[in-house]
Amino acid sequence: MKYVAVTGGVISGLGKGITASSISRIFKARGVSVTPIKIDPYLNVDAGTMNPYQHGEVFVLDDGTEVDLDLGNYERFLGESLAGNHNITTGKVYRSVIEKERRGDYLGNTVQIIPHVTGEVKRLIREVGESSGAEVAIIEVGGTVGDIESMPFLEALRELRMEVGKKEDMAFVHTTLVPVVGAVGEAKTKPTQHSVRELRSLGIQPDMIVTRSTNPISSEIKQKISLFCGVRSEMVISVPDMSCIYDLPLHLEEEGVGDRLMQILNIPQRPVDLGGWKSFTERYHAASGEVTVAVVGKYAELKDSYLSHTEAFHHTQGGVGVKVRMQWFDAEDLAKDAELQKRLNSVQGILIPGGYGRRGIDGKLFALQHARETGTPLLGVCLGFQLAAVEFARNVLGLPDANSTEFDPGTKNPVVDLLREQGKVVNLGGTQHLGSEKVVLTEGSLVSRIYGRKDIRERHRHRYEINHEFIERFEEKGFRVTGHAPDGRVEVLEMPKHPFYVGVQYHPEFLSRPESPHPLYVGLVRAALARQGGGTPAP
Repeated sequence: MKYVAVTGGVISGLGKGITASSISRIFKARGVSVTPIKIDPYLNVDAGTMNPYQHGEVFVLDDGTEVDLDLGNYERFLGESLAGNHNITTGKVYRSVIEKERRGDYLGNTVQIIPHVTGEVKRLIREVGESSGAEVAIIEVGGTVGDIESMPFLEALRELRMEVGKKEDMAFVHTTLVPVVGAVGEAKTKPTQHSVRELRSLGIQPDMIVTRSTNPISSEIKQKISLFCGVRSEMVISVPDMSCIYDLPLHLEEEGVGDRLMQILNIPQRPVDLGGWKSFTERYHAASGEVTVAVVGKYAELKDSYLSHTEAFHHTQGGVGVKVRMQWFDAEDLAKDAELQKRLNSVQGILIPGGYGRRGIDGKLFALQHARETGTPLLGVCLGFQLAAVEFARNVLGLPDANSTEFDPGTKNPVVDLLREQGKVVNLGGTQHLGSEKVVLTEGSLVSRIYGRKDIRERHRHRYEINHEFIERFEEKGFRVTGHAPDGRVEVLEMPKHPFYVGVQYHPEFLSRPESPHPLYVGLVRAALARQGGGTPAP
């Protein structure tokens, strides 16, 4: 087993996750099997309880684990599904160590950061690597070098490099910032120097430095970084800002990163095939025409809260060949701003994403009614799906007090209610319905035609469901159930007489990939394009 550790310095948000994902992709392009691991140094056991404003979206895996959004990038770049053990958090590590201590596994020894916590980190890393059967594990360490909470993980990686036996069995890639300051736009290397010095003080010498900057850095700057940081100049890789993150694997390949990492790890060179990836990026950049899709969400101020939706539209742009412009609407503002409401008239499609809590639902309900009455193509996801049922019950069935019991526990018309089991309401408290599950689509329905099949599997993250008592009345008025779970839970609602009005309980955004955009986003964009009068271009 070989390892590549990706660390970061100076500031967070430099793109360690995209760098790790891109390295994974260029290994895969060589036929080298890889398994990605994300280390998050927070004390949360997982990302499930985190506020999107603080940490961006919560990504859900097939096994139902709620994880950091970087694992979404790994899946998208690799085109593979991961499991919960690919995300290691401080909470997971300390919980395991404390459980072992309580059981007496340490035989009375004093339990310490070194060797017990670092040993647990190494065990978890090895466990993922060995169980995957991959040749290389790509390990991304969250945070920045120098953070107190990251130190046990960096120490564990230092120890791991010693224990793997051969230097060529582990490589360290360090990402740093090279800012441009002053009137003349001079690139400064001091932040990189200090960051590498901090890393070296912990006993880790990087093998490669990936510099992030506005523009490409010069060969003179590379040589300066090489001299002060003890890294050969050809191992200093310049990564300037890019308009599309999916260009990065191709850029790193052009910079020779793949060949050099293969040399460091002593893996024989193999033919490189990035043809499919290159074709996708070419179609993405060559996309012509434009459709505007409104994204009506309660976390619109932080767009990382809807990262998987954003990427799904990027994948669709590369697949359909039309530019997709997302116009962000704060759901709370939309409910009370008449000018903002008028702006919905200028969009060709609407996405209502998921969320929790009462705030912003009035704005989402307004957007849903607008889409239903004007024929604007709409995709409602999770909460967007549930609110589509509420809006329909209020304004079509004539039940003005219809609601979800999440927002009004005492409503007389609970169109959306807590999950049920064998006909009884189950108060699940802090638990949810999570993970991949089979969904059966109604033959001949719009969604079955979009997917091109009847049986699908999609990922879930919800606590409420459509109340079956209202289904017959929905269908009488033209809102059809066209997808359900094996236990009968409603999964899809659509309006056959509407150009495209689809609500889904699951989260299709989690399964969209660059080379395989999700059918529902493709369907929404094609419907938006048809509404604009531009026809439907070939995929």
